[in-house]
Amino acid sequence: MTDNHDPRTDVAGLLLAAGGGRRLGGRPKALLTHRGRPLVEHAAGVLRAAGCRRVHVVLGARADEVRRRAALDGCVLVDNPDWAEGMGSSLRAGLASLAGTGARAALVGLVDQPGIGPAAVARVLGAYEDDGSLAAACYDGVRGHPVLFGAAHWADIAGTATGDRGARAYLRAHEDRIRLVECADVAEPYDIDTEADLSHLE
Repeated sequence: MTDNHDPRTDVAGLLLAAGGGRRLGGRPKALLTHRGRPLVEHAAGVLRAAGCRRVHVVLGARADEVRRRAALDGCVLVDNPDWAEGMGSSLRAGLASLAGTGARAALVGLVDQPGIGPAAVARVLGAYEDDGSLAAACYDGVRGHPVLFGAAHWADIAGTATGDRGARAYLRAHEDRIRLVECADVAEPYDIDTEADLSHLE
């Protein structure tokens, strides 16, 4: 069922930015420099530019330094004390922070994918219909980020989000319900994981 709600008020951006950058010699990805600013600032800006009026950012490794160095005004900053357990703990913390906010869906982005800009994120945001929505960007047919989770899915996702798997198990189990949104023409889904990947930063 669709209603006449403006999706931008219903869908909160949720940025997972807590990782410690283990394969980058312990440099948190949130603090990597991209276009002269911390990467977390860039990623939060992408969610805003795509139309998310409310953005929650999950911080973990060196969270105090991220707070000091990144201009995240207007974002809700969520501390994940269990960030070292992996992305699943950040997803749980982020979804928990949205409870009671009135958000009916979460649009989840990762801090280390600067090749995914507002155009792709806005497409996935456009797939929102109601709190039962489940959508994901795909690149030449391969599912990736960002992912949109209607609020009806949050409790079950939180229950299965462990280690570095995030929502992978839940998405696999509900493959047939995911609306895939092709974004290969407007974005590149590379991750900044290793020293070699740093060449993607500007």
